[in-house]
Amino acid sequence: MTGVTVAALYRFVQIDDPRAVRDAMDAVLAAAGIRGTLLIAPEGINGTIAGSAEGIATALAALRALPGCDDLTPKLSTAATLPFHRLKVRVKREIVTMGVPGTDPTAIVGTYVAPADWNALIADPATVVIDTRNAYEVKVGTFAGAVDPGTDSFRDFPDWFRANRDTLLAGKRQVAMFCTGGIRCEKSTAFLKGEGVEAVYHLDGGILRYLEDVPAEASAWAGECFVFDERVAVGHGLSPGTHELCRGCRMPVSPEDRASPLFEEGVQCPACAGTRDAKALARKAERHRQVALAARRGERHVGARMEQPED
Repeated sequence: MTGVTVAALYRFVQIDDPRAVRDAMDAVLAAAGIRGTLLIAPEGINGTIAGSAEGIATALAALRALPGCDDLTPKLSTAATLPFHRLKVRVKREIVTMGVPGTDPTAIVGTYVAPADWNALIADPATVVIDTRNAYEVKVGTFAGAVDPGTDSFRDFPDWFRANRDTLLAGKRQVAMFCTGGIRCEKSTAFLKGEGVEAVYHLDGGILRYLEDVPAEASAWAGECFVFDERVAVGHGLSPGTHELCRGCRMPVSPEDRASPLFEEGVQCPACAGTRDAKALARKAERHRQVALAARRGERHVGARMEQPED
């Protein structure tokens, strides 16, 4: 396939019968040749899908036909090849798991800030800027001066905020938060509002829209943005980044990491070196050999894939 279109999307909206929606979307997306992941929950939809421009148009038309989704606006980008190996349409309890009952972005949410206005907000000394993503994502890139919660999962964010609230808000008038595409920000701002924090802002469209809209020379972003597909990371203009994926631990690997003597392609990186025994390493090496052989035959090997929405 040439000219692959990638669509990252979400919408918080009440879905009364997630299983029925799942079945309908699975049929439409499969028929359109779409690959990727789409999650359906009572609170809405979330996913990243890829396919031909025509296939994505068909998929988006079906999604926009859902009640409350008529103005769904995905973040669109392109890829040289399909960044997903299969299609998964699944029903979940939450489209992004925070685990705090009653957190409802359709009822209460922070103030949206356009990418063009974001730099001024985060440069204000009265603003505490919080990166709501996980530690391995922050390592790839973030806004200068942003607080890194150091979380392994978005589920950890509420406890982290409650434990650090007084320190975070000391001397600050407002909170600005950001994430990859906006979904975690919607939920985290709803959570903070529920905790009694009044002045809460978040980056509309997330980092992806910021990198798409704001020129590199005017950008406050440092590094690349981790994405949940085989591209691994993107830069300004959503151009392909320099990171790859460690097939041993599924973490992003920078060019510097790949120069380390601890890095072995398809087997391990500096972050996971020494965590597996000889048999496990041999299995990883054999899998990598099979992937390479399949690539030389012009085929895809399912032993190396990364298909998941952001969490």
